Amino acid sequence: MIEQPQHAGLAALADEYFAAENTHNPFDATLSGVEGYAHLLPDPSRAADWHHREVLRALADRLAAIPLEGLNGEDRTTHRVLARLIDNGTGRLAHGLDEFSVSATIVAPHNTAVTSLTMAPVDHEGADAYLERLAGLPGYYDAVLRRTLDAAADGRHPLRSGVDAAVTQLDAHLAATPDEDPLLRPLKGRPEFERALTIVRDAVRPAIARYRAGLAQQSAPGARPDDRAGVCHVPGGTEGYADAVSRFTRPGLTPEEIHRTGLETVEALREEFAALGGKVLGITDPAAVLTALREDRSLRFGSAAEIIALVDGALERARRASADWFRPYPIADCVTREIDPIEAETAPLAYYQPPGPGERPGTHWINTLRPETRFSYEYEAIAFHESIPGHHLQIAVAQTLHHLPLFRQKPSGQLTAHVEGWGLYTERLADEMGLYGSDLSRFGMLSMDALRAVRLVVDTGMHHYGWSRQRAMDFMRDNTATPEANVRNEIDRYLAWPGQATAYLIGRRELVRHRERAQAALGARFDVREFHHQLIGHGSLPLAVLDELVSDWIAAQ
Repeated sequence: MIEQPQHAGLAALADEYFAAENTHNPFDATLSGVEGYAHLLPDPSRAADWHHREVLRALADRLAAIPLEGLNGEDRTTHRVLARLIDNGTGRLAHGLDEFSVSATIVAPHNTAVTSLTMAPVDHEGADAYLERLAGLPGYYDAVLRRTLDAAADGRHPLRSGVDAAVTQLDAHLAATPDEDPLLRPLKGRPEFERALTIVRDAVRPAIARYRAGLAQQSAPGARPDDRAGVCHVPGGTEGYADAVSRFTRPGLTPEEIHRTGLETVEALREEFAALGGKVLGITDPAAVLTALREDRSLRFGSAAEIIALVDGALERARRASADWFRPYPIADCVTREIDPIEAETAPLAYYQPPGPGERPGTHWINTLRPETRFSYEYEAIAFHESIPGHHLQIAVAQTLHHLPLFRQKPSGQLTAHVEGWGLYTERLADEMGLYGSDLSRFGMLSMDALRAVRLVVDTGMHHYGWSRQRAMDFMRDNTATPEANVRNEIDRYLAWPGQATAYLIGRRELVRHRERAQAALGARFDVREFHHQLIGHGSLPLAVLDELVSDWIAAQ
């Protein structure tokens, strides 16, 4: 039987929270597949953040008036998740680490804008909504620049290498002719195209040029050098980073503990690289294995079509094998798409976009730019992480939980440890499921593990211990098979998004811990399909709430 929420006040509060969050950041709403916000843009000003923080505080006061002790089942879970999300949101707004973050990464404001608009479901939301949002972009870019300059006036300067990269990327955007602007892609072939072209040519592109000029002429001269890359070198940054790792992992976990966990995991992975290296490459020295994986040209792709075929094949094998490991969920489909070449220059290897309005499927976006530089052994592990049994399965299942409040049916960037922890967990689970096409492809699993372990070290290294950007790149280069271009992209992403990279491995460790204690407690009664349902059948959760749910499930067995 599906359990229905019983507390009307809690349900109303949950809906108010969801509406407030999506109104404050409608780009997130679009990327998460939430309808009704495709005409809006965020207000990046300090005043808007202050106002939203007050809204969250008022919601927190009302939530505190609903006693947790009087709630049961999913209502109790909703109360705990909502409390955590509100606390996370107020902390993020209070510290404002993103106000001085200038980069060419996936989280850069100009990239978020382009991505959100070009991924908007125009056929479902309507072209008028798209045009309204497009017309609002000039004001958005001007406001982003003002926020950056306001932060600098308080001594919170961006990183010079991030500013330079953003300027280069904006130059590439402006180099295209107006009718080739990516912002026009959703309206190609539609009667609204000419109107959109006028907006882009006469208003949006001049605003992008103003933003680019402001960064180059006003932000760059006072920007921080690479030897002061982390937020610990910025006023309020040390406190803000401690809050960030708490938000992205769990309260009480310190940067020092995370750093130590990363170093220990990096060391442990050396044994696995040695064992698999001896079996596949005839090499048992871990450093030599990493060198071979990085430099052997036979381990690269020959074309973008090869990447797509490999990823689609991995996804199909995962679909066929899922019945033995998961409940038969009625979820949306997942498809593979290539990242736009302009974005691909600084984009990660892949990312996932959830199913959206108008029966839009989940999308595994993959980076196929310069395939001869990309490792063929990595893309199966990436596919399992981003699609099935990873993000697509988890997030698409959450979208079917219609008995829960809407905010629990959608992925939350504030509950990253559960979402990304699941993605990383499924890379190893795929090995149990027999999904890897060869022992060589299993190197992708180890390579991704090494990357996530290194993330713990370099993220805390730069933002807490004050490492330089170069030191972080050197550590990643020495301890992963990641190519030089991706080393740079990864480090710059961590600099632009402090703390987020720590969530992956910390989250996976928690999921593994839950599985081990469930197997120990239940023995022959342990059912992996039902255990996995506990992990993904309640939406995205804070780690502490997930701990309670798994404990309750074990006790009930």
